[in-house]
Amino acid sequence: MALLLAQLSDLHLDGGERATERTARVMEHLRSLPRAPDALLVTGDIADHGAESEYVEAAALLKAPFPVLCCPGNHDDRAAYQRFLLGEPPAPGPVNRSYRVGSAVVLMCDATIPGRDEGRLDDETLDWIATTLGGLGEEVPALLAFHQPPVALGHALPDSSRLEAGQRLVELLADHPQVAGLLTGHAHTPAASSFAGVPVVVAPAVTWTLRMPWEGPSVADRGAPPGVAFHLLDGEHRLTTHFRVVG
Repeated sequence: MALLLAQLSDLHLDGGERATERTARVMEHLRSLPRAPDALLVTGDIADHGAESEYVEAAALLKAPFPVLCCPGNHDDRAAYQRFLLGEPPAPGPVNRSYRVGSAVVLMCDATIPGRDEGRLDDETLDWIATTLGGLGEEVPALLAFHQPPVALGHALPDSSRLEAGQRLVELLADHPQVAGLLTGHAHTPAASSFAGVPVVVAPAVTWTLRMPWEGPSVADRGAPPGVAFHLLDGEHRLTTHFRVVG
């Protein structure tokens, strides 16, 4: 049976009723599925202001009978994220974690640059990715999850703050063909592309949906329902994604 992963992104919990209700609605949907996901990935901008109270709320809302794996986004505060969401004392540097999920390994990578909207996988993170992947056999599929997409998506807002993806990431992916996909958020629009021959999947946002240029001049569609991505990773390391909205 293929591995089933759910992915949420951009909750932007701010202490207000709207963000709380939308996150609670999506989590209730996931908990009520006939088949529970093998894990839920939450790819950043969990909090809106990086306040401690926002992570306390996130920890309560994200409780589930399946593993919940997170990485930070540009709105997140590393220290508060570690203390209140991961239950760990804050430590300097990027917050990277790897998890074994069924037959695969999921690397939740910190691509944030404190105080900036754009992302970067710095040398410490790239070294960690290479070391982690190097400890796996090629028969073990891996997914890399981080906040900002490494490719342009056709809208000035997310494209102005995407991941600064350099040659070293290209070479890392070439050296580790077991990477089946790059899973990101940040753009507030479900999208699919590729980087260095590897699939890139951008999850929809929980908070609001980005209107693309051909959909009108208003950027944020706050009336659109929250979205979720479902990823199937099969025995041939093929990644298939289905997008759903939760009305």
